[in-house]
Amino acid sequence: MIVNPFFLTNRIPAEYFCDREKETDALMKGIVNQEHMVLMSRRRIGKTGLINHCFDTNEIADSYYTVSIDILQTSSFREFVQVLGNATYRSVASRSDRLAKTFASALKSLTASFGYDPVSGIPTFNIKLGEIITPDYTLDEIFAYLESADKPCIIAIDEFQQIIRYPEKNVEEILRSRIQKLTNTHIIFAGSERRIISEMFLSSKRPFYQSATCITLEAIVPEAYCSFSQAKFRENGKTLTKEAFDYIYDLFSGVTLYVHRVLHDCWYYVGEGGTCTVRDAETFANAFIQESGARLKEQLSFISEPQKELLYAICEEGEATGITSGAFIKKHSLRSASAVQSATKALLESELITKRGYNYSISDPMLKIWLSHKGQI
Repeated sequence: MIVNPFFLTNRIPAEYFCDREKETDALMKGIVNQEHMVLMSRRRIGKTGLINHCFDTNEIADSYYTVSIDILQTSSFREFVQVLGNATYRSVASRSDRLAKTFASALKSLTASFGYDPVSGIPTFNIKLGEIITPDYTLDEIFAYLESADKPCIIAIDEFQQIIRYPEKNVEEILRSRIQKLTNTHIIFAGSERRIISEMFLSSKRPFYQSATCITLEAIVPEAYCSFSQAKFRENGKTLTKEAFDYIYDLFSGVTLYVHRVLHDCWYYVGEGGTCTVRDAETFANAFIQESGARLKEQLSFISEPQKELLYAICEEGEATGITSGAFIKKHSLRSASAVQSATKALLESELITKRGYNYSISDPMLKIWLSHKGQI
């Protein structure tokens, strides 16, 4: 079976994993050195893939229990505990009859969530949200179970910034007070809203201040990415021109998910002995942009008209500065400085725009491209 070398999943076999040698080394050293780690990047750059890459190494897989959760879709502390509990059972407790029974006895607050397989006699487990009456107590039980495990445990929490949106206002304090007592369990906090994650871990006013080692994940450098991509084409009797790669990389600003997707399509459709040219890259990139239209339309349907007006204005500028100035407002027919300030705050919170110094830009290169293709600006 011929395998497409440009995997689109978050779990990529080591031989198909591109670069990230320095980041892998830093994350692995932090884990082995028993540090809590923070992994920051913009969306779709490859945080989850990097974590899984480290977890799949023999060094980690043989010596640690690993638990991975994504909390982007959670909306309360109770739901956080539910997701963590289920993931702990799947990733640790279900490995053996002994671990499962120990888990069942440890989580006394959730006895209703356990059952027994009539054939094997092994406990089964599924937390229902309504069963979590005292989430902080249940969290203590989960951590106590991991602390008593016969191997060190690592929990990767993706989109950790989501906890600040929970209706409970003291989740940071609750988690920090528990995590600082852990000795057998260490956390990887991953987040794509860099402004929020940075404040959570670098502001002296926040509970997690200086509690973890920070790694910032940027786009894979084009030289390494191009060499990797051309090698994977060559291994299958195909050719990828540097011009074609550069076109894809530059179009999507090096965002791994987008670049990999177009390379995935190009590799598949270019036959053995064939060459992927700039024209091919344009064809598959345009098809991908059109495919993404439905998602982007839905995303824009949730923002107000003043927010859209400002979004289009920033997109037209490419990188905008002085967005509350009279000149900028007049040029783009915006409503008022106060309306722009309000829209800016909302767009930053939803991660549709990014602020670097005094400059504002569209966070997602796909959105910027799509708006331009559709004549929205």
